[in-house]
Amino acid sequence: MSHNANHTNDERAAAESSEAIADGVDEDAVESNRRLYHGWALWGFAGLAIAYSLFHLISLNIFPLETWTYRIIHIAGALVLGYGLYAGASFVENERDASPVWLKWLSLALLLPAGYALLQVFFMHQTLDGSAMRIEPAIETFHFGLPLMAASAAGIVLSWFYRQTRSRFNPPDLVLIVCALASASYLILVYSTNIRMSTGTSFAPPGISWAAIAGSLLILELTRRVAGLALVIIAAIFLGYVFVGPYLPSFLGYPGLSLQRFFSQVYTDIGILGPTTAVSSTYIILFIIFAAFLQASKVGDYFVNFAFAAAGRARGGPAKVSIFASGLMGMINGTSAGNVVSTGSLTIPLMKKVGYPSRSAGAIEAAASTGGQIMPPIMGAGAFIMSEITGIPYTEIAIAAIIPAALYFLSVYCMVDFEAARKGMRGMRKDEIPQFRRLVKQVYLFTPIIILIVALFMGYSVIRAGTLATASAAVVSWISPNKMGPAAILRALQLAGTMAIQIIAVCACAGIIVGVISLTGVGARFSSLLLGVAGFSQLLALLFAMCISILLGMGMPTTAAYAVAASVVAPGLVDIGIDPLIAHFFVFYFAVVSAITPPVALASYAAAGISGDNAMGTSVASFKIGLAAFIVPFMFFYSPAMLMEGSIFQVLRVGITATLGIVLLSGMVQAWFFGPIKAWQRLAMLVGAVCMIYGGIYSDVAGLALGAALFVLQRRHHSENTVATG
Repeated sequence: MSHNANHTNDERAAAESSEAIADGVDEDAVESNRRLYHGWALWGFAGLAIAYSLFHLISLNIFPLETWTYRIIHIAGALVLGYGLYAGASFVENERDASPVWLKWLSLALLLPAGYALLQVFFMHQTLDGSAMRIEPAIETFHFGLPLMAASAAGIVLSWFYRQTRSRFNPPDLVLIVCALASASYLILVYSTNIRMSTGTSFAPPGISWAAIAGSLLILELTRRVAGLALVIIAAIFLGYVFVGPYLPSFLGYPGLSLQRFFSQVYTDIGILGPTTAVSSTYIILFIIFAAFLQASKVGDYFVNFAFAAAGRARGGPAKVSIFASGLMGMINGTSAGNVVSTGSLTIPLMKKVGYPSRSAGAIEAAASTGGQIMPPIMGAGAFIMSEITGIPYTEIAIAAIIPAALYFLSVYCMVDFEAARKGMRGMRKDEIPQFRRLVKQVYLFTPIIILIVALFMGYSVIRAGTLATASAAVVSWISPNKMGPAAILRALQLAGTMAIQIIAVCACAGIIVGVISLTGVGARFSSLLLGVAGFSQLLALLFAMCISILLGMGMPTTAAYAVAASVVAPGLVDIGIDPLIAHFFVFYFAVVSAITPPVALASYAAAGISGDNAMGTSVASFKIGLAAFIVPFMFFYSPAMLMEGSIFQVLRVGITATLGIVLLSGMVQAWFFGPIKAWQRLAMLVGAVCMIYGGIYSDVAGLALGAALFVLQRRHHSENTVATG
């Protein structure tokens, strides 16, 4: 009796494990410098995060605010939450190793100038509410600007050395929160009056410059905490250029800007409050809330389980699961490295289990997660940024992205399949994967994404469509095993507020760079340089633009990488006669693939951390797997039909021949077609692939002929080997 009961329990456990192989994909990844609070601090910051998410939903859908005011609050909220949740220094294990008491008292002393600056904003508000047209410059400088600057700069430096346990909040970050509130309050106050028109002139109040300098420092420091040093260093170089530029030779030089003239404009819609923050405060925040609702209802787990059920039994199954799951999650996620952490923690160990080396497992996950950023309709928010910058309708951009994204994922799939065949890898056993027939019964969990796509193509605004999809995610959960009650909805709003911090800080930091480009005219000089190169060869100009886009994108999340490259490189490509849609897609692709391009490849480094392999080796391997992404953008230029520009016949011809070319290219890289191939066959495959990828009629015919010849040779050789070994 006992034996039978144990046997029954074992069967039930096996059934349950096959039912849901993925568990925890939707869990919020905790960064090494994020605080984990208890008690009042936990409730306090959770409440702030919920209020922050609700503020955006209400402002976007019900009670719209004045644009600049809304964007300033958007950034200030992220600064308050960011400094509350992310520490500036590493944590200690116990209180004995915490920073000395004198450092605490020194930090608390900084609350005096920070609080004084905030109090002065209240007095200024009263003054402007009276009969005064503006504030006395001496008051703005000595009673607001200097105390604010002193508290901000000193607070940032002290936060680098103030170490505590993970559950404790610290005084330097409290100082920075007060400084963020003082800077934002002043800017909202001044920009709501006619004084706003004086920015960039000698009549601009000095307080604007002081608030902008303090605000920029706070943005840079938060970016360092949540996204690393790469973007901060690039922003610092651009800021240095503002003041060093007049002394530089040749095309790099420019007439120069004073400190006041530059900073009185950089915190406007020319810079920090410009296109990058416009997108983060509308589309990105909305889709982060949408993604948080999907996570709260465990849809991420379902996506991964669905991918396992669909592709798990194919040869090299977990690698193919990684492609599908990472494509689905990455489309919504918005950062390649973040997607690697969420899905890679499951797929990388399973790939290693069926025979993939650590390096290959990490590289496949990095390449697949990066591909999610180019997957329509959301494209990791890239489609919305492109629409905002270019003025091209969102639906046109989403449709144009279909063939390139399909080619990229086909390339990664073929790379994975050929490697699995070459190494004789198996798929997963039936008892190792969820049952497809049971998962199909929950296919309704795809409904929120379907509603989003349908609403967008029906002509609804992005904000209305995103809000509708978010609401539908909650409604759909009510018929799923993971119902979202009031507590789960609040948890989703809290998660969204926390998830938004990184991308908002990054967009604001990118706004500083965009402001420098706009105010110094360096983008126009780069355009003239590209024009000169294009005089010799347009291909050379494209190669140059590719290198600059990758260089600017290294170490940055996709959103910031594209925003900066679109300001520097895309205008130059348009100036040399390239269609704006093609130019921006070209730049966008290379900004995205910078995440898997050595030597600074964030997605590859994240994957290497999970797989346990060398980071540089993983980045080189992921570069090889994602090779198609480095070729496809050139196809836009030579074959605009790739972006749905042309007749149906042209689009079909280019799509089919490019697909065959990508298959040949993958076979060449992996040295496998229907079996192992020799060196001369690899060379022939490369030539055939390039011919078909190029897209001309004659080159297509030549490529097809080469491909057909190789196909016949390989099939015949494969058949002879089968007979010989039969």
